Amino acid sequence: MRVFVTGASGWIGRGVVPELLDAGHEVIGLARSDASAARIRGAEVLRGDLDDLDVLTEGARRADAVIHLAYIHDFARFADSARADLTAIQTLGAALEGTGKPLTIASGVLGVRPGELLTEDFIPPRDLPHPRVQAARATLDLAERGVRSSIVRLAPTVHGEGDHGFVPELIRAARESGVAAYLREGLNVWPAVHRDDAATLFRLAIEKAPAGSVLHGVAERGVPTREIAETIGRHLGLPARPADKIDSFLSDFYALDAPTSNDATWRLTGWTPGKPGLIADLDEGHYFK
Repeated sequence: MRVFVTGASGWIGRGVVPELLDAGHEVIGLARSDASAARIRGAEVLRGDLDDLDVLTEGARRADAVIHLAYIHDFARFADSARADLTAIQTLGAALEGTGKPLTIASGVLGVRPGELLTEDFIPPRDLPHPRVQAARATLDLAERGVRSSIVRLAPTVHGEGDHGFVPELIRAARESGVAAYLREGLNVWPAVHRDDAATLFRLAIEKAPAGSVLHGVAERGVPTREIAETIGRHLGLPARPADKIDSFLSDFYALDAPTSNDATWRLTGWTPGKPGLIADLDEGHYFK
């Protein structure tokens, strides 16, 4: 298949593109700058960003499948980012309508069902105050319009060498404060997945997932946040202690409890994550260089 990938130069995209190429697919990668284009290796580059709706339409119409990974991670303009994402999905869906071609988007598990085991059959109500619920629901609705749509709800921690997301932010906060903090007793859990395992799941989604599927990009159901903090503290030579908050934008997210199953994902796609888990990945040391 020829696959159009938005966010092809991003953290997850740089795993997805080689995964697709190694499986024999062709890739068209969306790039908004020369620097982004240079990071897309072995694929055709289509210049544009999420606001270039004509470019999104062109990429989708030229492709046999679409993987939508791009997202504007601007916490100061969260509502604007969510609207841009929804508009992009609607544009991609309109280009694929009636074709039966797959469209897979990246979503998330954090905050969807706090404190309860999240399974793939749980679809949050449309009025849930969650920034990406509307995008996910819009994607699933495309199944009724002749698009083989699916969503991959990713773990909050998509880890691996080169990660610049949540784990490095926790490490930064620990270094600056002198304490590897966990909130309250640290019994709340974060699911995790290695970036390369997540990339494999996105490939399997466009190859195998039925229309309207929800998949979970989660290799570990939940790693206790206290264990994460203790591991960070051990590598930095800092104490791990409870706190009411951490000095980071992550503080509220870090307090959430998000146990997550991937059983239905395995049954639908045969996905078998095999890369190191989060604690093993931290113990490899690359996060602390």
